[in-house]
Amino acid sequence: MAPPAPRSQSLRSTTTGTGTATPPLRRSILAAAFAVLASVAVLFVGTTPALAEPSVAEIEKQIDTAWRKLEPIVEKHNATRQDLAAKKAQAKTLRNKIAPLQSQIDAAMDRVSEFAVEAYKGDKASSVNALLTNKSPAALVGQLSVLDQFARQQQRDVQAVIDLRDKYDAQKRPLDTLVDQLTKTEAELAKKKKEIDAEVDRLQKLRIKAYGNGSAGPLAPAPCPATYPGGNAGKAVKFACQQIGKPYVWGAEGPNSYDCSGLTLAAWAKGGVSLPHNARAQRGKVKSVSRSELRPGDLVFYYADLSHVGMYVGGGWIVHASRAGEPVKMKRMDDGEIHSFGRPG
Repeated sequence: MAPPAPRSQSLRSTTTGTGTATPPLRRSILAAAFAVLASVAVLFVGTTPALAEPSVAEIEKQIDTAWRKLEPIVEKHNATRQDLAAKKAQAKTLRNKIAPLQSQIDAAMDRVSEFAVEAYKGDKASSVNALLTNKSPAALVGQLSVLDQFARQQQRDVQAVIDLRDKYDAQKRPLDTLVDQLTKTEAELAKKKKEIDAEVDRLQKLRIKAYGNGSAGPLAPAPCPATYPGGNAGKAVKFACQQIGKPYVWGAEGPNSYDCSGLTLAAWAKGGVSLPHNARAQRGKVKSVSRSELRPGDLVFYYADLSHVGMYVGGGWIVHASRAGEPVKMKRMDDGEIHSFGRPG
């Protein structure tokens, strides 16, 4: 009986001289590898969750975050717009003030021009020559006095024009500077308006995607106002409550749409109180009151930068123009970072 073959020889019988697996063995290895890969692929595909659409709450949170960044820009735009209107009025006043000076300059220049023309024609020159050719010493002294007086008058006329011109230039210089500023500001406002409109449009589309329409939930979940304070405050709060449902449009102060400070401005205008179209500026103009003193018609200011304002309507509620895509509506007063309270009038 032959002795068993060495182990190394058995192994060589399953490999080629190059150490490569024989075709049957290679197929077995590849098949096993593919089986493992297939099972891994099935495992991953079966356990990977499908990407879910964001919920309404998540979209609302996105909008809130974006709007908190945008609202200070809107309010700053309103303040700039208001400042621009004031500067335009200032420029108009300067123009009206300068106009008579221009007329005086024109009249003075006409007088000097007439003098120059007459002198050139020889009328004044003849008189001067007659004075200088007089042989009488006594008469010459008097004639020289007349000539000196004549020269002084000419000098006064010319100096009057120079003085008027300098006065005109001094008053026109601030106007020119102001006009340059207005031109730049208007260009910046136009650019900023496009940026704001684009962002507002984006937020509106995002909200429509979430809800399918522009709003959700009741706009007036409580009596508005809870009680009537009477007087001017009563007129203001009644008007504000009547605007519920109207759309938010930044920069608007009615009658068909509003932004936050535009709504409070329009409401208190019904109460006979003039407020600026800017939340921060309104805060600076109204009397401070404490939370315990609040009554319908008072203003509630929000955030450290004073970028939002609403009107207290009683019962812990305010009515406000909140943001693009949201109509004027009521909300809980404490639903937001309160800065302070104020009372117009």
